[in-house]
Amino acid sequence: MATTKVARIPPASESSVLSSKAENISYPRWFGGSASCVAVIVSHPFDLIKVRMQTVSNGTKQSTIITGMRILQGEGVKGFYHGLTAGFMRALTYGTSRIALYEEMKQSAEKPNQPLSTPILGMMAASSGFIGAIFGTPADIANVRMQNDASLPQQQRRNYRNVLDAWVQMKRVEGWRSFRQGLWPNCFRSGIMTANEEKPLIHFAASLLASLVATSISSPMDVIRTQLMSSSNKTSVFDVVRNLMHAEGPRWVFRGWTPSFVRLGPQTIATLVLLEQHKKIYRMLKSEKR
Repeated sequence: MATTKVARIPPASESSVLSSKAENISYPRWFGGSASCVAVIVSHPFDLIKVRMQTVSNGTKQSTIITGMRILQGEGVKGFYHGLTAGFMRALTYGTSRIALYEEMKQSAEKPNQPLSTPILGMMAASSGFIGAIFGTPADIANVRMQNDASLPQQQRRNYRNVLDAWVQMKRVEGWRSFRQGLWPNCFRSGIMTANEEKPLIHFAASLLASLVATSISSPMDVIRTQLMSSSNKTSVFDVVRNLMHAEGPRWVFRGWTPSFVRLGPQTIATLVLLEQHKKIYRMLKSEKR
């Protein structure tokens, strides 16, 4: 009597099949915003220091350490978390839209056994960052203003209680135009920074170099968008650049460079690690229901 041999899948193949099934799971697109929100807790103090350095008047040169010490002495530890509600809202809007859009583009373009090239992935990341900034700009404006408020003279402070109160006051005092202050510099900056985040954990040295380059390239746009967002006056990019050049020469392009660079690593790594944890828990819950 003939016997039928049953093929045994090698362990490695079993692993690849399971991995393939995991990759085929469609994850909720809000995971990116949720992970970004938690990462904000780590990065917000650095972001606040950067904003204070970028908005200092009269071109006064100010270091990261001195700025941080002044905040600590004048406002205490809680001073590093001014504008946190706006930071969370920015993470929800910008973080959700850019990560969801990137995942959608990547999923649509991928073909079996044909991995996407690094330049294509970089372009997708840059595009998703640019578009995501459009959704995140209103919260970003509120964030910048709330972070900088305590450094202003008492009579110039806006005293926003939270991000929703900021939006109400912005609409009442300045109209709808205030919601797009610094929009285009913010979009270009976000595109550059997001392109840098493609696979940042592959190699530490390469990631460090990429972060350094991205921070340096986007620094001028970052300073301009912060200046525009913090102002209630109708002004243009060219006016901001002219005033900055007049006040301090070309060195303005690197205002807040150090805290911006220091912030980028923890923010990116925390977001991606938390995003993977979201996916891991989701896979566990899905498998338990089967």
